[in-house]
Order: sequence, then C-alpha cells, then structure tokens
Amino acid sequence: MSTSTPPDTASGSRRRPGRSMAVCALVGAAVMAAVDEIVFHQILGWHHFYDRATTSVGLLSDGLLHTAELLALCAGFFLYADLRRSGSLAAHHAWAGLLVGMGAFQLFDGLVDHKLLRVHQIRYGVDVTPYDWAWNLAGLLLLLTGVALAVRAQRRRTDGEPPG
Repeated sequence: MSTSTPPDTASGSRRRPGRSMAVCALVGAAVMAAVDEIVFHQILGWHHFYDRATTSVGLLSDGLLHTAELLALCAGFFLYADLRRSGSLAAHHAWAGLLVGMGAFQLFDGLVDHKLLRVHQIRYGVDVTPYDWAWNLAGLLLLLTGVALAVRAQRRRTDGEPPG
C-alpha cells in the first residue's frame, strides 16, 4: 500500500479556491452568529432573536439560532478538514471567505432582521442609530475586506504565483 501523495495534489495543482471560499464563508457566518448570540443575546441580554412575542418565544428563538449556528460550525469545520486532508485548501481564498461570511451575516442581520423584518433591535429603550451604524459599518468593513482579499487571491492565482 502506497502512502505517497498523489501527483496532482502534491504540487498544489488541485487547489479548490471556490470551495475553500464557500466553506470558510459558512464558518465565518456561523462565527458571527455565535458572537451575536453569545455577546448580545446571552451576556448583555439586549435582545432575543425574535422579540415580537413573549420572553419564552424569544428564548426558544435564541435556542434555534444557537442550534443552527452550531450545526453550521460543525459542518463548516468538517468541510474545512476535508479540504486540508485532500490538499485542496486554497488558504488565501479561505481567509477571504471567512471575512465575507462574517460580514454577510452581520449585514443581513443589521439590514434584514433589524430594519426590514424588525424581528429585533440591537437594544431597546435607547436611540438605536449609533448601534445600527456601528453594526452595519463593521459588517460592511468585514465584507469589503473579504472581497478585496478574494480579488487579490484570484489575481495571484492568474499571475502564476504558487497557489495558497
């Protein structure tokens, strides 16, 4: 039984930048959901995922969000491990995907959950404007940084630099 690495993966020619980016975007979205759930829902107690009903419904919605985030983290890390094991992880694309996922989750939460659907606000009993601006600008910064890293990684790839 041979233990050598197949020739097509030894040189890194089988890197999968799109898959690396997608897998790490899943991990990034799950990480940002965890930060939101743990910090704002549990530690600070500023809101629940769904605040338009009773406290019991709010706690149930937090539990469902936490479940979804943990499932996404587990799935993402299994997929990441598979990319590493097969030698097909494109590291620069993976970092880009992580930041894109984090920013996308934060912007979706800030714009869709907070403003469009109004399932919850960041805080209650205060002017939410500075909180909204901080949350959405931080999300936009993460997203744009991820996109910039993805463009840079793609340029490296097309310029013939070693994959990674």
